[in-house]
Amino acid sequence: MNSIKEEDVVEYRTVGKTGIKVSNLCFGTMSFGGIADEEASMAMFYRSREVGINFFDCANVYNNGLAEEILGKCIKDCRNEIILTTKVFGETGSGVNNKGLSRRHIIMAVEDSLRRLKTDRIEFYFVHAFDPETPIEETLRAMDDLQRQGKILYPAVSNWAAWQIAKALGISAKESLARFECMQPMYNLVKRQAEVEILPLAESEQIGVISYSPLGGGLLTGKYGTEHKLDDGRLIVQDSYRRRYGDQRYFETADHFTKYANERGVHPASLAVAWVMSNPSITAPIIGARNLEQLEPSLAALEIDMTPEMRNEISSLSVAPPPATDRSEEV
Repeated sequence: MNSIKEEDVVEYRTVGKTGIKVSNLCFGTMSFGGIADEEASMAMFYRSREVGINFFDCANVYNNGLAEEILGKCIKDCRNEIILTTKVFGETGSGVNNKGLSRRHIIMAVEDSLRRLKTDRIEFYFVHAFDPETPIEETLRAMDDLQRQGKILYPAVSNWAAWQIAKALGISAKESLARFECMQPMYNLVKRQAEVEILPLAESEQIGVISYSPLGGGLLTGKYGTEHKLDDGRLIVQDSYRRRYGDQRYFETADHFTKYANERGVHPASLAVAWVMSNPSITAPIIGARNLEQLEPSLAALEIDMTPEMRNEISSLSVAPPPATDRSEEV
């Protein structure tokens, strides 16, 4: 336990064309102030810093803003050493305008996030989802204004389709607006849709990628399979995760993957994170946990030498999505 040292394993990668260097793991703070109390949250933050992680992801809706408040306390003595993200889109109050990507909501939300985080700027400010009721131009101009004001350094995007991101990039280029410089898609061994268009788009346009859910909501940790399903955990108690990972094929993949990891004496969680990290389009997978004990296997991914052969073997355990044209017979 706690054997990983920064000088041994951490690598730093540049986020797209920004020149900003970040650790090859990003720590996600969705648990802060929720399933992890403040003491556990701060312990995980300091453990992440100990191994060299300088990249921390948050969102204004995580536990009703409490995650940002706790993260703000964590970074007060090392603000200039870390790279910070947070997000805007989700509902932040009972008013009809307290959500979405309108200029009004973005301007109000960023001020609230800066206050909770106790900082003067956010390195990467993510739009958390697509807003069909607000023109993309409106959102991009608001983000451009925030960049000019120095409140955010770069706009970023999460949970948009590739065509939506590509459209935004075209508008930014045409109107000379700040463009998205980082993407945050879901990506793991059983959820590989990002391989079809999101990751190729990021590579083509030199955009950083911090992918979330490398453990598939816990599915790839060795706890789940076709013959054993826990009574608790997100896959059981949260409707969104049950819908996302309820397919029986995913549990079959988890069985095969756990067997593969066990045969090599590696924790499945470590291997799952390492597999995501080994994709050349990924800047840093986002890891998270509820306590230090749960965090350690994800950190141990830093020590795994993921060879091309091993990556191909693991990839073969799940079904690769068809290409964008769906003409798989020609691939």
